[in-house]
Amino acid sequence: MTSPRLLVALLLAILIPAAHAVTLRIGPGEKITRISDAARLAKDGDIVEILPGEYRGDVASWPQKQLTIRGIGQRPVLIADGKSAEGKAIWVIRNGDFRIENIEFRGARVADRNGAGIRFEKGKLRVRNCSFLDNQNGILTANFGDAELTIENSLFAQAPRQMDSLPHLLYVGRIGRLAIIGSRFHGGFRGHLIKSRAKVSDIRYSLIHDGPGGEASYEIDLPNGGIATLIGNIVGQSDKTQNPIVISYGEEGDNWPESQLTLAHNTLYSERLTGTWFLRAPFDKFPTPPKVFAINNLTAGLGLFTLASRGEFHGNLPAMPNMLKDPDTLDFTLPKSSPLRWLSFVTEKLSDELIPTAEFTLPIGTRQLTSLDRGLPGALQTNQ
Repeated sequence: MTSPRLLVALLLAILIPAAHAVTLRIGPGEKITRISDAARLAKDGDIVEILPGEYRGDVASWPQKQLTIRGIGQRPVLIADGKSAEGKAIWVIRNGDFRIENIEFRGARVADRNGAGIRFEKGKLRVRNCSFLDNQNGILTANFGDAELTIENSLFAQAPRQMDSLPHLLYVGRIGRLAIIGSRFHGGFRGHLIKSRAKVSDIRYSLIHDGPGGEASYEIDLPNGGIATLIGNIVGQSDKTQNPIVISYGEEGDNWPESQLTLAHNTLYSERLTGTWFLRAPFDKFPTPPKVFAINNLTAGLGLFTLASRGEFHGNLPAMPNMLKDPDTLDFTLPKSSPLRWLSFVTEKLSDELIPTAEFTLPIGTRQLTSLDRGLPGALQTNQ
């Protein structure tokens, strides 16, 4: 039985940090006007609030163990303007439990061509309602196996057109877990929209579509396998893509003791007129072939899906782009008159984990689905 003295000590340990936590406000007219000063002054458990405006060359490394940083009102814009923290990024998160909300990171450049909006080294990082534009990498992580990155309702776009680099909108190293939900990725160039070497990559209800003028390579690259789950995403390549592969899995060989790829209720779209591999998973790179499950996905465009990879495939349907409502305005819905609406694999036979509970909605975010809106092939389930 726990002694009363020990209970009091535990209670104090919980309450004292909370009692000392403060809110630091940064911006014009405030006591603190520079973000870099806030990074130096903030203590564990504090909240850092950044007022609207442009913050040029105001880069920072954050050494705290626990912190919430959020933009207030109209999203503040952090412009690298040729500066970087530690030669890495606009912000460097060293090792803590961080929550970052409503911030825009723009224009990161460094000498080794890997400048990031955020360089995430270690710990846990949750990014919500943020924008990453014109960076050599939107977010770039290190390779610590216990690190976790969660991205919600955020935008990654406008890869810089540099011929001497491979800018990825998101580049996740060998960390423990990546989770993405309700986010949008477009406007790549030479690099990938999403590249993840994580042990677990869970990507749901997002629009990962390069769009007009985009010249990305892969839309999603999972080069080292791992446990990858893609549910309810719209994943599309433009006609200017620099590679015919939309989703690549295991191209560089196995890096984790267990690998499995699951794709359910995704819409895979291609404007490429000379043929596409919607999925490429070269099993010869693995000592033991990973399991591949692909259920109720919709492919729109000229290309291969079920014939390009081995695995368990059910209810996956081919279509042409003109069979969708209006891809030019990012409406990838199947029209009510489409016979494909009734040809998906019976969802009652699926495990709950594979049934979509939400769908992406423009411009960013998700809408929750009712039990009546979960039976259509592809990512968009609402019966409009």
